[in-house]
Amino acid sequence: MGIEIGITESFFLIFTGAAIIATAALYTRQPMLVAYIILGALIGPHGLALVADPDLLSEIAEIGIIFLLFLVGLDLPPAKLKNMAGEGFLTALVTTVVFFLIGAGLMLAFGFSYAEAIVTGVAVTFSSTIIGLKLLPTTMLHHRHIGEIVISLLLIQDLIAILALVVIAGYGDSFASTLSSLGTSVLALPLLTAAAFLMVRYVLLPLIKRYDAFHEYIFLIAIGWCLGIASAAAFAGLSFEIGGFIAGVSLATSPISQYIAEHLRPLRDFFLVMFFFSVGAGLNMHLLLQVFFPTVLLAMALIAAKPVTFALALKAQGEDKDSSWEVGYRLGQASEFSLLLSYVAGTAALLGKEAAHVIQGATVLTLVISSYIVIFRYPSPIAVSEALRRD
Repeated sequence: MGIEIGITESFFLIFTGAAIIATAALYTRQPMLVAYIILGALIGPHGLALVADPDLLSEIAEIGIIFLLFLVGLDLPPAKLKNMAGEGFLTALVTTVVFFLIGAGLMLAFGFSYAEAIVTGVAVTFSSTIIGLKLLPTTMLHHRHIGEIVISLLLIQDLIAILALVVIAGYGDSFASTLSSLGTSVLALPLLTAAAFLMVRYVLLPLIKRYDAFHEYIFLIAIGWCLGIASAAAFAGLSFEIGGFIAGVSLATSPISQYIAEHLRPLRDFFLVMFFFSVGAGLNMHLLLQVFFPTVLLAMALIAAKPVTFALALKAQGEDKDSSWEVGYRLGQASEFSLLLSYVAGTAALLGKEAAHVIQGATVLTLVISSYIVIFRYPSPIAVSEALRRD
């Protein structure tokens, strides 16, 4: 049984431990993201159990994802976003079908139930928003075609993930109830977007223009706007992450957007450390050993199939070979939505503990392996090689 400590001590252990392990990771030429996951496994509830409330820390970590998507949205004016979404839809649709068949087929081959196979198939179709965006250099993220493709595919996948979560969370309810929830989510997206743009035009921008000399005020307005729209999105049946993105896009046409983006990056990085820590803290190594073979095979199948599938689909749409393969490798992992979906499906009694840990273990393996592949092969802000390090 672990020692219970408060949240202040938890923060101390997380960030001091992260600094120590990250130093060792850099010295041995390893990615720092892996260090955060290892730390979570070491001092989380299934390791030394030093962190008192991993669920609370996981919720706090979600704020990092919200801020990340808010910052992405700040650099995507609506006209540009519309073009990107149109180009990425066919690729997202084709790859979703392929990844679903891989995940569901492997689970059936290992004797899991049809429900568990279907949930796993859906869970592994998504790629990680965190890894995809965190490992993109800023110049590539905002000014290169590769960045546009990555963002468009991730956004479409996020929307599909939200629909999947609504359906799974409504399992056991009546068909009419589930259909109603889906309809509410689909309707909420354009309504919330329109309301956000009107608020920016008639409330936020006049306030910012009047008090732009007070930098602290701009900072508070940005944080309040981001978290406010994120909360409104969650209340409307979407997700906090989609709300954060809408908040960013609604401000993207304003000249103040770049100033806000620059000053919120340290806050985003603070929460992202906690996100990767919470991923590691959720791993139960004892249970993972019981489902070792399906977990490893699923992870290896995804690592092998995702880059190839994305590359072939993009080349079929006219993208050049190098760009297609780079996008494929950058999106060659499972997603944080995979972890969330496994939790929701477990709550709805669609997944047993063993199947849930197959999804969680395979997801973490793909996050780690994919990070290694990208930072040793392509430009990224945390590349070990100076020649590939870009920000």
